Amino acid sequence: MVWTGTWVSDRLGIELAGDDELRGLLGLALRRNPKRAHLLVSGVLGKHVPQHPSVVHDHGVGLGRRVRALLGADAAARAVVLGYAETATALGHAVADGLESAPYLHSTRRPVASVPSAGGFEESHSHATSHLLLPEDPAFFDRGGETDRGPLVLVDDEFSTGNTVLNTLRDLHGRHPRDHYVIVALVDMRAPGDAGRLAAFAEETGARIDVVAHARGTVRVPEDVLARGLRLVEEQDSRTAGTPAHRRPAAPPTRLELGWPAGLPDGGRHGFTPDHRARLREALPAMASRIIDGLGGPEQAGRVLVLGFEELMYAPLVLARALEETGLDVRFSTTTRSPVLAVDDPGYAIRTRLTFPAHDDPADGPGERYAYNVAGGGFDTVLAVVDSAADTPALHAPDGLLARLGTAAPRVALAVVPAHTPAPRTSDRQEPTVLPAPLRGPDFSSYEPDDVGWLLQDLSAVRLEAPVEEREEAVQRGGAHYAESLPVEYQPTAEYQELYREALAGSAGRIARAVGTVTELVLAERSPRPVLVSLARAGTPVGVLMRRWARHRHGRELPHYAVSIVRGRGIDANALRWLAAHHDPADVVFVDGWTGKGAITRELADALAEFPGFDPEIAVLADPGSCVRTHGTREDFLIPSACLNSTVSGLISRTVLRADLVGPHDYHGAKFYRELAGTDVSRAFVAAVEARFDEVTDAVDQQVKESASADRAPTWEGWAAVERISEEQGIHDVNLVKPGVGETTRVLLRRVPWKILARRGADADLAHIRLLAEQRGVPVEERDDLPYTCVGLIHPRYTRGATGADGKAVGSA
Repeated sequence: MVWTGTWVSDRLGIELAGDDELRGLLGLALRRNPKRAHLLVSGVLGKHVPQHPSVVHDHGVGLGRRVRALLGADAAARAVVLGYAETATALGHAVADGLESAPYLHSTRRPVASVPSAGGFEESHSHATSHLLLPEDPAFFDRGGETDRGPLVLVDDEFSTGNTVLNTLRDLHGRHPRDHYVIVALVDMRAPGDAGRLAAFAEETGARIDVVAHARGTVRVPEDVLARGLRLVEEQDSRTAGTPAHRRPAAPPTRLELGWPAGLPDGGRHGFTPDHRARLREALPAMASRIIDGLGGPEQAGRVLVLGFEELMYAPLVLARALEETGLDVRFSTTTRSPVLAVDDPGYAIRTRLTFPAHDDPADGPGERYAYNVAGGGFDTVLAVVDSAADTPALHAPDGLLARLGTAAPRVALAVVPAHTPAPRTSDRQEPTVLPAPLRGPDFSSYEPDDVGWLLQDLSAVRLEAPVEEREEAVQRGGAHYAESLPVEYQPTAEYQELYREALAGSAGRIARAVGTVTELVLAERSPRPVLVSLARAGTPVGVLMRRWARHRHGRELPHYAVSIVRGRGIDANALRWLAAHHDPADVVFVDGWTGKGAITRELADALAEFPGFDPEIAVLADPGSCVRTHGTREDFLIPSACLNSTVSGLISRTVLRADLVGPHDYHGAKFYRELAGTDVSRAFVAAVEARFDEVTDAVDQQVKESASADRAPTWEGWAAVERISEEQGIHDVNLVKPGVGETTRVLLRRVPWKILARRGADADLAHIRLLAEQRGVPVEERDDLPYTCVGLIHPRYTRGATGADGKAVGSA
């Protein structure tokens, strides 16, 4: 029989070395992933390759029994088991079955607002990297008591580099330290150096760490395998592009009622106890009988594939095993998020691929999902098992999963398991239990859906714009706050647009270097699994670029959101509550475009005093005011995204906070200017900078190295300079002094400018400033003593016709 890794091994030189049974457990495939070109495809996991459910379950139960023997009866009685989403959720559950008395939890990528996160970590080589831990029982990890916690058993399908496990151990040991960990996997494929890192962690913490696996070995890969693998994927895709897939008419699916026991969790997303296990075992024979009856009996059912759904693996697996035990010819596998190349060759592990849209409204936005080795598998019936959260119109759509399965098998059936959502925990503070999911493009903003999620409410239908002069007068008289209305969006002239294009062409490499530097500093110093949270809207293009750098350089998909912060009124508290419910606050890194005098830096620090756990330090592209430690540069230079308004920021307005529009349980608001799509350059700006990433890599590495050893403590030089200028100019209000190229541009686009101070000789970064000033009739004064490239001064006592600092018209004097 041909080994299912032969095709990849022959072309890329990838080899498996180790125990004899490795080739019986693993095949090879290729995927689009800049971190790792190959995929180890398990033949006994029930994920990508349909397998007898008894084989899948027995492998996990056997590992659990080995762990029980290792621990001994007393320690096993206090153990808890943690599995990894999405691939190892059923395997971890089966290991817990083998331990018999252990409760089980698996990580998840599906946030639930009513369940606070008990931790999180990154799976660096995965297609979707962020994991949440959302146990219904807040004491799940403290079984045995805080002073005598039992062993923690961590279960994954493969133990390769050990990065995922180390990320988990560091996170959980900091929260729930214990003296014994057991790592369980079907295969242990670590290199000697990787094993050493785990030993170093054990020595550092004083904890015992054991590893249990069915087989051990290593993967030998040539040095250039990433580049060659990506080229090979491209070649194969080009050969199959345009080739029509064989389709048969899709028969309507048969919906089967399971009779799932009331109150029984659908899996381990929020915890699964030994009592739950006993209830499920008791109910399985009756559910199997209902399925067989719904299919018309064993003969009409024929050869059956029970197809689970992403993280929902265990319930479909044990249903499949119960069917198998009646004598039915059954295989089991599940759908997946992971994109893998399909090659119809007996020496390749993934022969066929069905592609369909996500159908469970995922928090990270829409995207493709996959079912492998279903088409061509010779199945008479495919029984899709999903939870109720995934039983949506998208599942039943003409291009949805059920329709795609109908092209691969004569008969399709659907069974729905009720999704378990824990009740909200009681709290002394009365707060809403569910906040809206982030808004995403194309429904809100012109960015790609996965570039940013906006924690805002859409006020596009509300008339909020007012002439700049009216807004300025109302704000300065104290009759309104600047966040209660919007300025009319400035539409650039042809001359100004040409200046923007020239500025972008000249500074894209400089911006790319700053983006790379600040992102690498965040990854090295702030969190190994950062959640980027941009301060809308100036921070949003920077957050998008930082996310793109992490993906381009490291293959990391960092979560990225945008929230509102309003000077004098603080940050959006409901947005923070949503973030705390879906991510570890310690991982949140706030992002902005640049610092001026540091007002927003101080505003954020004050606002977060009521939200412990969040780090108030902002990461910025440029820090000319010397207000933050984490920055890409401290030069005050032209960032082209500051030249325009919404048309370089996803067509989103600045944020709005007004009592009649934003209630106590609402996000701050903003508008989506769909009508400006013809002049939108948001994606083009990101693409222009991203195109320069490769050429600045060495410069970024050097800058990060220098920054790591430099004194980057804020000096607040910008604030001192602004105070001095305020007094010199007779303004006496630092809020009307806007230092730096970015802030000066904002003054000219949104406020009533009085004058511009420009550093003599800084012409390259000031062409657009001079043009805007000329268009608005604003004088530009050349200075030799400015710490910034330029400073914009808002009219200090604006009334219509005023030209002097005292608010009087002096032009005729």
